[in-house]
Amino acid sequence: MFVRKVIKEMDEWFSLRNIKKKALVIRGARQIGKTTIALDYAKRKFKNVIYINFMTDLAAKNIFNISDLDVDKLLVLLTAYFSKKSFIPYETVMVFDEIQECPNARTSIKSFMLDGRFDIIATGSLLGIRGYNKNELVSIPTGFEYFINMKSLDFEEYLLARGISKEIIELLVKNMSQLSPIDNTMHELMLKYFKEYIVVGGMPEIVDVFLKTSDMSLVHKLQQNILEEYKDDFGKHLGRDNKPYVNKTELAKILAVYNTIPSQLAKENKKFQFSLIKKDARIKEYYDALIWLCDAGIVSICNNLNTLDMPLDAYKIDEQFKIYFNDTGLLISMFPEGTASSILNGDLGIYKGAIYENIVADMLVKNNKKLYYYSKNSGLELDFVIELDNNIIPLEVKATDGRAKSLKEVITNAKYNVSKAIKLSSKNIGFSNNIINIPYYLTFIL
Repeated sequence: MFVRKVIKEMDEWFSLRNIKKKALVIRGARQIGKTTIALDYAKRKFKNVIYINFMTDLAAKNIFNISDLDVDKLLVLLTAYFSKKSFIPYETVMVFDEIQECPNARTSIKSFMLDGRFDIIATGSLLGIRGYNKNELVSIPTGFEYFINMKSLDFEEYLLARGISKEIIELLVKNMSQLSPIDNTMHELMLKYFKEYIVVGGMPEIVDVFLKTSDMSLVHKLQQNILEEYKDDFGKHLGRDNKPYVNKTELAKILAVYNTIPSQLAKENKKFQFSLIKKDARIKEYYDALIWLCDAGIVSICNNLNTLDMPLDAYKIDEQFKIYFNDTGLLISMFPEGTASSILNGDLGIYKGAIYENIVADMLVKNNKKLYYYSKNSGLELDFVIELDNNIIPLEVKATDGRAKSLKEVITNAKYNVSKAIKLSSKNIGFSNNIINIPYYLTFIL
């Protein structure tokens, strides 16, 4: 069991249960460890755990297909089905896995929370998909769910899984806060582990296999399996009869957008171009497919800004954006065979810009940062822009030790109102002319 930061949010839910009873709902893409963390937490916090997987347990799913979702009526059916389990009031939690597959179970959350005798932890890999459930009669228990958005392991969690102590991570944080260079031996070790993280990614099963076997061919196969699972969900919906079906038109559009991701990132100008899908493609035709991938937790959208001012979200340009894959290890497996080996050997080839920008975007998203960039026709290009300590901070990602021309421009030109900026590269921590150089691997601290 890996150390996961999401536990802190789960503890916050647990402590609030006696103030306002709500079900804990863990959302996120497939294979990021939602079920594992939910079950482990349930077993540590409650005497009795009832587990239902609505994807595979059709008989349990049918229990909720009754017109009256009265708690006592449901308990009669549940205790009969789980006859060897204990349903002791105030000591029992029900884990509803893949709850999006049983809308009535989600509706029943309100009844259970108002009743108060039992807790619920739910997980869902497609809960964020707008329009997933076509049954308009099924109601959502608004106000009775405590949402947590979970992601794959970030770099700090990967380091802990690799055996790096919390004391060493705290030392890195201290170096960062003081802007003092990291010991060279430690710096080189972190760069080595960071390259591993780029190609392995943060999917728990894959991290576990890599750390136990060091077998990159097996890692690649597992990554491909996860990508196939993602594609199996494209265009999927629950019909009015609560049975799954695939909208083939939607499937084709989502696949078309998905298949262009490597080429979108590989080009020098990473602004998303619908013409790469097909020559005459238009934003209106494929935008919903792009949003589907975003809602499913597979990609993140990074919007261009029309000005550098706060709040950044007020100045985003909706129709100008880049997209990044939410697990760089999975992205690497979409590139040509041998890319992972090249990265580990220090040669990123033509994909170096795509890979380093994507890993920085991935780390920012995992640090709960919204993604923005700033690009003008004059050639001024800031890879990312974030709000930090009530300041606008531009970030430039350098795959090599190139000069940060755009950063210097926005710092020296008074019209941008930017006092300092960050350059991310393989170099150690440093500070010069209001530009802070930070190693890529410390992005998780920002």
